[in-house]
Amino acid sequence: MTNYPVTITIAPQAEPRNRLTTALRPILAIPHAILAGPVYCSSRTGGAGLLGAAAYAMAIVSWFTLLIMGVQFRGIRDFSMYYLRWRTRALAYMALFVDPYPPFGDEPYPATIEVRDPAQPRDSATIAVRLLLVLPHLVVLCVLLLAWLITTVIAWFAILFTRSYPPSLYRFGIGVMRWGLRVEAYLLLLVDDYPPFTLD
Repeated sequence: MTNYPVTITIAPQAEPRNRLTTALRPILAIPHAILAGPVYCSSRTGGAGLLGAAAYAMAIVSWFTLLIMGVQFRGIRDFSMYYLRWRTRALAYMALFVDPYPPFGDEPYPATIEVRDPAQPRDSATIAVRLLLVLPHLVVLCVLLLAWLITTVIAWFAILFTRSYPPSLYRFGIGVMRWGLRVEAYLLLLVDDYPPFTLD
């Protein structure tokens, strides 16, 4: 969906894939999982890690400032974007979409996210009920994340044996990742446009 204000881009990974880093991926990804959250989890913040926990706490502050003053503090928005950029890189690595190890900080990486600033003034009506509005997405994502977990395990074995990520599983996985990150940007009050129900 090209008009949606959240864009996730993952550069295609050259073949053949790296068997060694793929085999060790569950271990190598641990530091990033602690900071930016694992791919699959069931905690209240969606398993967003230490950075995500801080970003979601700041989103509560933004919820009040947006409703009372109509503004989101730039520092909070910048930190939320820093978290989402880190999370995008970490998820792409953990989900086997890319092989390079993610940087600890903001550095170039083959997985990126861009979020356009929302129109002003902000939509206070949807902000007030944001948690209720996002519930249908959370229900659908629970099912999609379970399917993504299964397809990622299949892809892990496929890469180990064939050094290739099955294209259909790759497209599905990236679609679920995009969907989840759009919902996170919406929950963090970075955008007001309702996320689409699509893997595109």
